[in-house]
Amino acid sequence: MTNNVDHDRLFKELISTFFVEFIELFFPQLIDYLDRESITFLDKEVFTDVTEGERYESDLVAQVKFRGKESFFLIHVEAQESSRKWFNRRMFTYFARFHEKFVLPIYPIVIFSYSKPKRAAISQYVVDFPDFKVLEFNYQVVQLNRLNWRDFLNQPNPVASALMAKMNIAEKERAKVKAECLRLLITLKLNPAKMQLISGFIDTYLNLNPVEEIQFQQEISTFSQPVQEGVMQITTSWMRQGIELGIEQGIEQGIERGIEQGIEQGIEQGIEQGIERGIEQGIEREKTLILRQIKRKLGEINPSLETKIMELSIDDVEVLGEALFDFSTVEDLINWLNTLTA
Repeated sequence: MTNNVDHDRLFKELISTFFVEFIELFFPQLIDYLDRESITFLDKEVFTDVTEGERYESDLVAQVKFRGKESFFLIHVEAQESSRKWFNRRMFTYFARFHEKFVLPIYPIVIFSYSKPKRAAISQYVVDFPDFKVLEFNYQVVQLNRLNWRDFLNQPNPVASALMAKMNIAEKERAKVKAECLRLLITLKLNPAKMQLISGFIDTYLNLNPVEEIQFQQEISTFSQPVQEGVMQITTSWMRQGIELGIEQGIEQGIERGIEQGIEQGIEQGIEQGIERGIEQGIEREKTLILRQIKRKLGEINPSLETKIMELSIDDVEVLGEALFDFSTVEDLINWLNTLTA
């Protein structure tokens, strides 16, 4: 379900937006000596691993000040979505490059987000000989598949709300975890853009099948009314049910009309009209929701762009709903729409 997902972008966007919250959640001891007001993100570093012939980019590097001092250090956060041999050596290479370029202390962190294997990930790179040790490089590890999502249920932290979706989750608990992620998110009362970022992250990694969707609805029905309403506003997965819901409502309306007419032909005609109306209503509902999400992320858009979006086919609207997560400006939206007519 996540084969085409840009994991690096999603994690980098999440952590850069909620950097302090990420540190607070997993490394509270670091918060004790970090100056929160001094955080500056540096440009990514690129290097080639000559042994593997691959080109790598560092994910996230922040320059921060020691609290109460004029000296700085770096925090390097690397998000890794697959288990790779010699990844520890790559982490050391990053460390060496940063140390050479900036001549600052470096605090290295890795977030492992893969599902398997579940054995503890390596957290050091060692060079030694039988008679002495040349090097022992250590880095901090957050291995999500070894964390129990229940331990984070009551953490008032947006990063917890998002990353629970990638923790150790039994298949039968996917719907429950998604509901709990969104419940926690609602309680944080973030601004719309940040809410959308996290809800999109959750929906990407907990994209439920139809059976799980029913379980999900049952879970959120147990929440308080305000939380239920909040969840229904931010969840993205229900969008795809809009057309089906419209068809069902249309069929019901058609049957009722046909029964009132009291003739078989009336029932058939009523069902046909109801289905058509239901499809139209479902498509209209989904397009309206997409427009609302675009405006939340990009701000107000030109009426001509709204018209173009409302004229899209339902298939293109579905694709736009996924592409929206990659847009940063209205120009990105315009370019995407232009590709449809190219």
